[in-house]
Amino acid sequence: MGWLQRLFGLEKPADAQVNPQTVATDESTGETIAPERVGLNGEYDQSGLAKRVALAFDEDSSFDDLNSLWVAQTGSTVVLKGQVPSQEILDQLVSVAQGVSGASDVSTDQVSVG
Repeated sequence: MGWLQRLFGLEKPADAQVNPQTVATDESTGETIAPERVGLNGEYDQSGLAKRVALAFDEDSSFDDLNSLWVAQTGSTVVLKGQVPSQEILDQLVSVAQGVSGASDVSTDQVSVG
């Protein structure tokens, strides 16, 4: 089971993007959507950043066996929670999360290693 399915109950949409290339606007208001609120398909999504980080983790097969880690967000900060087997894997996860557009920081305070 992938990250999107496990965390959000979602199948990966065919046109989902980790880093949308265009500035997204809310169709109902015409206002620009903050980068951390852009969803998988460019729509407004309160948890858009966390979902796009989960998508990025899905796209990296080295994270397939991590079932004890969760992804959330507080504003533009990606919050990782749970347990990982090693500091090296945690560092890789942080690096991938930092590469997602809209992420200003990655919090690992709630992650235990080992």
